[in-house]
Amino acid sequence: MKNNFDTVCIIGLGLIGGSIGLSMKKNNFDSKITGYAKTEKTLLRAVERGFIDRAEKSLVKAVDGADLVILATPLSTFRPIIEEIAPFLKKGSIVTDTGSAKFTVLEELKDLIPSDVEFIPGHPIAGTEESGPDSGFPELFENRWCILTPTEDNSKESVESIKYFWELLGSKVEIMDALHHDKVLAITSHIPHLIAYNIVGTANDLANVTDTEVVKYSAGGFRDFTRIAASDPKMWSDIFTYNSEAVLEMLDLFSNDLAKLKKSILKKDTNMLFSSFEKTRNVRKRIIDAGQDENKIDFGRKNK
Repeated sequence: MKNNFDTVCIIGLGLIGGSIGLSMKKNNFDSKITGYAKTEKTLLRAVERGFIDRAEKSLVKAVDGADLVILATPLSTFRPIIEEIAPFLKKGSIVTDTGSAKFTVLEELKDLIPSDVEFIPGHPIAGTEESGPDSGFPELFENRWCILTPTEDNSKESVESIKYFWELLGSKVEIMDALHHDKVLAITSHIPHLIAYNIVGTANDLANVTDTEVVKYSAGGFRDFTRIAASDPKMWSDIFTYNSEAVLEMLDLFSNDLAKLKKSILKKDTNMLFSSFEKTRNVRKRIIDAGQDENKIDFGRKNK
């Protein structure tokens, strides 16, 4: 399948990087794919699974001649990677990423990207709690959103090239301001992960409840909700560091709502609890009915 990039370099060959390579292969991209990973074991596995054409243990060699460089590593690695590869990036090439925070990344990298190279941040909203070179699969991005957060320095042609790339992988692409992206993802993804990590920790800290009881009597809700607490700790500690402002803002809103529920429980106010649960159940139903069209969803805070 013809796209705008003859050579693509994927830095990071875990769930996201591996899935990009596998999806490119499944969709018969005519690009040559170079892959970089820190360990030889990961590189060998990537070659065995067939989602890269060439493995490189050197970042400089990996990006040599690449028309598109994709950062699919934890957010805290972006700066040192860019510092190392910046002098060797191909003139006219594009660098993008798959990270879950955008504004801080843009601020951190804006002075490191060469003037003849464009950095167009991206975020495929897709994933599982698995990690490593065996976790990727080619259908990961199909019918899922990918958000791009370009700046005024990016050319229309380059943005269209990245947009088309993700569309060929099966994604629906949205263009968004970086700060707005961070707020949206804070409430839809980051806070739920934070709660999941915390509730598992709370269950573990209960002195009068044994581990076997937690496992034995876990209802589906506990298992399903806390599944995401099995996600990569490095990736998520970076996300909360890089998107701290938006996360803290949303965490304040969540804490206020939680305090109201606590007050209702203390007062044994059944009517208030019922009203709250009924309202949130209806909101949840509207979200499901609306699918992924956020324009149809009103969370009730716009006029407050």
